[in-house]
Amino acid sequence: MSNATTLLTFARETLEIELAEAQRLLARLDDNFVRACELLLACSGKAVISGIGKSGHIGKKIAATLASTGTPSFFVHPAEALHGDLGMIGAGDVVIFISYSGRAKELDLILPLLAESKIPVIAITGGKESPLALGAACTLDISVEREACPMGLAPTSSGVNTLMMGDALAMALMRHRGFNAEDFARSHPGGSLGARLLNRVHHLMRTGDRLPVVNENVNVMDAMLELSRTGLGLVAVCDAGHKVVGVFTDGDLRRWLVKGHSLNDSLSQAITRPGYRLPEQWRAGEALEALHEQHISAAPVVDIDGVLVGAINLHDLHQAGVG
Repeated sequence: MSNATTLLTFARETLEIELAEAQRLLARLDDNFVRACELLLACSGKAVISGIGKSGHIGKKIAATLASTGTPSFFVHPAEALHGDLGMIGAGDVVIFISYSGRAKELDLILPLLAESKIPVIAITGGKESPLALGAACTLDISVEREACPMGLAPTSSGVNTLMMGDALAMALMRHRGFNAEDFARSHPGGSLGARLLNRVHHLMRTGDRLPVVNENVNVMDAMLELSRTGLGLVAVCDAGHKVVGVFTDGDLRRWLVKGHSLNDSLSQAITRPGYRLPEQWRAGEALEALHEQHISAAPVVDIDGVLVGAINLHDLHQAGVG
């Protein structure tokens, strides 16, 4: 058997074992899971995640997922908790302890202190009869019949189960709260995600002197000059009430001239009607997708009554970090 075949065989066996163990989690979503959700939904403080070793690494990820999806949370290392960080946990908090065996010695010291302070504990463990499980308000069972590690030593299948149970908890809470994309963006204001979801079209559009606009009664020459002045690639054509009746683009100008028409002709015959326009309240991400779908690079922006309030193009969106 070649090296390539051997490596692929090992990889497939690993995934097959982990997938089989993960599938068994579905049958364990019971009253304990509901109780864990209820504790976190009623929590007036924060969810405090704690675990040591590989469980700690996964615990940090679970804490981050909870925090970004509407459940304020942070990670505390059990050893650090015994040397001062226990003061970070207070009344109103809920602690989620992660330990596959449920017998980490640090937990033996911490659990009685939490019980004394009436701070509820959710256990994520494979040790259903362990001190952690027995001392917890509810236990989420992530036990496995077989680790993907051939020696049964490295926490592989159990690590995947822990991560998946954390995700199940976070997503159940998020959906129950009605946490939406805009809420998510408030936790992620930096980068393209925040730009797409928090910015509205009216935040980024061109206005004032940068807005290309002409009245529908002008001639093609006037519209061409406005095209050149603003460089947006289009001019919004409005009626007397400043409502958009169409657009005049660089392409419209070329087609008009190729057909042998004059620059002194009335613009009304040369424009694209009704032309695509963007609502001012749309999210920036929606605007970007719409421009791509329409295969255009720019569009006028209108209010609810169809009155012109601005214009925007792909460059404006990209410059704001959208896309």
